[in-house]
Amino acid sequence: MKKILFLILLMLPMIGLAQDLRLNNNDIRSSDPIGDNKTVVDKREKPPITDYKIISVENDTTFVDTTLNVYKDYKFNYTRKDNFELLPFSNIGQPNTKLAYSLDHDGLIPDIGASAKHDPYLKAEDISYYNVPTPLSELFFKTTFQQGQNLDAFFTSNISPQVNLFIGYRGLRSLGNYKHNLTSQGSLRLGGSFHTKNKRYHIKTHFVSQDLSTQENGGLNDLANTQYQSGADDFNDRNLLEVNFENAESILFVKRFFLKQDYAIIPPKDSLSSNSVKLEHTLNFTDKEYHFNQGAAFAGYGQAFELTQLRDEAEYQNVSNTLKGIYENKDLGRLSARATHSNINYGYQTKLILNNGVIPNRIMEDVFSAGAEYKNRIGGFDIYGNVEANVSGEFTGSNLYGEAGYSLDEENRLSGSIQSTSRTPDFNFLLFQSDYVNYNWSNDFKNIEEQKIKISLKSDKLLNAEVLFAQINNYTYFGFTENPDAESVADTLVKPFQADQKVDYLKLKVNKVFSYGNFKLDNTLMYQNVSSGEEVFKVPDFVTRNTLLYEDHLFKKALFFQTGVTFNYFTKFSPNAYDPILGDYVVQNSFELGNQYSVDFFFNAKVQQTRIFFKLENMTTLFAGNGDYAAPSYPYRDFVIRFGLVWNFFL
Repeated sequence: MKKILFLILLMLPMIGLAQDLRLNNNDIRSSDPIGDNKTVVDKREKPPITDYKIISVENDTTFVDTTLNVYKDYKFNYTRKDNFELLPFSNIGQPNTKLAYSLDHDGLIPDIGASAKHDPYLKAEDISYYNVPTPLSELFFKTTFQQGQNLDAFFTSNISPQVNLFIGYRGLRSLGNYKHNLTSQGSLRLGGSFHTKNKRYHIKTHFVSQDLSTQENGGLNDLANTQYQSGADDFNDRNLLEVNFENAESILFVKRFFLKQDYAIIPPKDSLSSNSVKLEHTLNFTDKEYHFNQGAAFAGYGQAFELTQLRDEAEYQNVSNTLKGIYENKDLGRLSARATHSNINYGYQTKLILNNGVIPNRIMEDVFSAGAEYKNRIGGFDIYGNVEANVSGEFTGSNLYGEAGYSLDEENRLSGSIQSTSRTPDFNFLLFQSDYVNYNWSNDFKNIEEQKIKISLKSDKLLNAEVLFAQINNYTYFGFTENPDAESVADTLVKPFQADQKVDYLKLKVNKVFSYGNFKLDNTLMYQNVSSGEEVFKVPDFVTRNTLLYEDHLFKKALFFQTGVTFNYFTKFSPNAYDPILGDYVVQNSFELGNQYSVDFFFNAKVQQTRIFFKLENMTTLFAGNGDYAAPSYPYRDFVIRFGLVWNFFL
């Protein structure tokens, strides 16, 4: 909370200074002596909203959108992304059970792991850059579960036509309804962009710092699970349900410095120029740490080297430099070649000597890769291709990607892509150390090999549809194995595995909106099938979300509102368990979620540039009670009333 207040106080003088500069530049100032409180009237014409540009790291450009629609409601959450394919745990900032997989693995360098902790993680491509005619700010606020708040404050301004700066901070604190369930997380992002007046040189840069902290309780114990499923009124106060432990915490620390710059060696003379040559450099310095701390050992995780004050800490650094040469011709298209050097350092402070061997403490490697890209428009088809391979170093890998799209007309577009990747599993599969005896290993796994075909149709008149078919060899996962110690409380232990058989995965997702007068029905249906490897790759067959809403204007069109209900449902499947020591998911076969559904009522409104959101979440539990789960021993959310807003300021 102190960081949030500091950010707001820091932004206020910046806003005021920016406003004064704008006024002075336009000769709009009061002629009265200092101390006279006469009002200065700003008669400037406001710039159109399309001038407030949002630019991706790849230079795709959109503009600020202050409209209100049902898709804004879907994204009104902590990560500000549509969570259709996720099932959230009971508190904000906790992990989410995956109901589907996108399999977007383009990178050839393994990551730290702890995938369950990465949902709020801001990747380099998640950071946008801006070009605005006047200072712009945005304030996001949403209530949480008990004693907390979720706030995202952002400010950007062009101090000149060539220079833009931005700063933002996302803060979360939520106590939760269960014992030892507090989440406290913060994410700072700041950066800017610059280009010379002749636009031959461009630079984008940002710095991100995140600390994602969660109190861990291991889920409900056996007795509490029985009490929770009973639906007895005595346990409607969830704080009465006992958890496995109340002495642990997990934290994911992230810091990243990113810089991307390019220089036009041969700039295009005009829009009809045939040739241009550009040199581009990208630096990405990412530092991550995953900590699991516990006051006393929990017998359910097996034997421990330390009975009290357990401390696990994994460190990861990746310093990557990419040099790219780009040639562009109006007829031949855009062709580029690149070379990348990555210096990787992952591991722990000390080696671990066991009776059956030595667990090393570090994996350090220099990896060189080379790649090429091609992009063009040929006969109405937009084509893109990308090839990359690691050419030296221990971590082999390759990525081959091709895509083609065709616009039938302004409202209908068909596209397809094919991809083949080979990559090393994340580091927590290869090397892990812990104060728990079982959680120590060093493995030499094969590369994960994926082949994917994706076809998508975007049509306002027909429907939006996406088909994904993937085949995965050497699928790597965490699973349970029998504990050889018959006297241990822990019947099973967690270990990393590679599947012997391939995984064949099919996902079909369609979306269609029906309108009648002021009523709309938004339908999203997803079908999934795992024809091979279903023992280790588990998803529900059907997932659906249906929203019926009514929308209209009030107060002489000063207010626009939408109100309605959203129905969510998925069929039976065995969700992965959550392991806080790893910060990751574990495949299990003993627990099943079955035909689970929820109904939310919402009322959203827009007044000028402010969008207001009000929701009654999981209303059905008011009448039927709640015995649903998000993962084994981790309950799903109860009924709650939540509200918030998104407010843009154009100064």
